[in-house]
Amino acid sequence: MPELPEVEATRLSFADRITEARIVSVWQGLPLRWPLGIAPAQLVGRQVRGVRRRGKYLLLDLDEGLLLLHLGMSGSLSFTDVAAQGPRPRDKHDHFDLQTDRGLLRLNDPRRFGAVVWAASAHAPIARKLLDGLGVEPLDAGFVADNFHAALRKRRSAIKQVLLAGDVVVGVGNIYASEALFIAGIRPTLSAARISKPRAARLHAAIRDVLGRALAAGGTTLRNYSNAVGERGNFQFEAKVYGRDGLPCTVCGHPIKLMRQGQRATYYCADCQKA
Repeated sequence: MPELPEVEATRLSFADRITEARIVSVWQGLPLRWPLGIAPAQLVGRQVRGVRRRGKYLLLDLDEGLLLLHLGMSGSLSFTDVAAQGPRPRDKHDHFDLQTDRGLLRLNDPRRFGAVVWAASAHAPIARKLLDGLGVEPLDAGFVADNFHAALRKRRSAIKQVLLAGDVVVGVGNIYASEALFIAGIRPTLSAARISKPRAARLHAAIRDVLGRALAAGGTTLRNYSNAVGERGNFQFEAKVYGRDGLPCTVCGHPIKLMRQGQRATYYCADCQKA
């Protein structure tokens, strides 16, 4: 599943290429998670002003309204300079094309849990429904350790589940939650409310460290992730616990363990993460 580093790496790979481009045509394939919310023909002629990210959503600001894109569990975007590289035949999992005068932005999504949604503005009901419940951005200045600890003290669920929920801090998905908790020395099953202020500060720092390094590495490619120009991520080669069950911990040498939390795989070191 694309997480914050993969979504941001994708944004960085095509944002400059599509900014100021004018939409020439829009094509939709099989239905995605939510309807587009506008007739495709009504988008023709509009100009892309820029590309932002909020959590795992990419926001294409248009001169009239905006498009919110979500990659879901298996989606990926590609951006192709059709004039230079020629037309690209559609794959059976291609479900949305935004053809512009600078290139083609295409969404491929085998599971179709992704979405492309139009909103009249960032304050429109659909935009607010999708974005208003998101937590603070972990790489922004607004992610403050004291505030993070205060929010955790209100949650009795396991800390990993709280991180995945996305309403305290956004975008810390399954891979990076396991990695950050290992660096902070916190057991994934520990109640968030029981985490002390010093340990919350360590977790806060670990989240920023892990996500920053993952973004610098272009994200994580476990199966078929690549950014919009076909570049794969490399953070999987830096992972300390994720995907390493049975292998020795890089710190203490004890085998990394695997368990399930909310149907998601959790990797941890029982020795380094005792509580």
